[in-house]
Amino acid sequence: MSWIILILAGLMEVAGVTGMSLIGQGKKISGWLTLLIGFPISLALLSMAMETIPLGVSYAVWTGIGTVGSALIGIIFYKESASYKRIMYLSMIIIAVIGLRLVTG
Repeated sequence: MSWIILILAGLMEVAGVTGMSLIGQGKKISGWLTLLIGFPISLALLSMAMETIPLGVSYAVWTGIGTVGSALIGIIFYKESASYKRIMYLSMIIIAVIGLRLVTG
């Protein structure tokens, strides 16, 4: 169950970062709402997950999900580069997160 909570924490991190992007685009109300909902929930869920998952693993997985998720949002919705190098490095992050899950149990 802790791993599901950790994944949700990472997804809420993506929501918070998306809110920051919306604010930067001038969408103040929706951006602030997304940011102010996403980040606190993300941190609360991360805290819950860290009750059973070690700190280093939790943080690495959380930031990995946030990084990959934010990059994918940028590629899909904001027309950011989807070069093969970028996709390759994002894939490496995903592989590392899966590896941490496999060795942590």
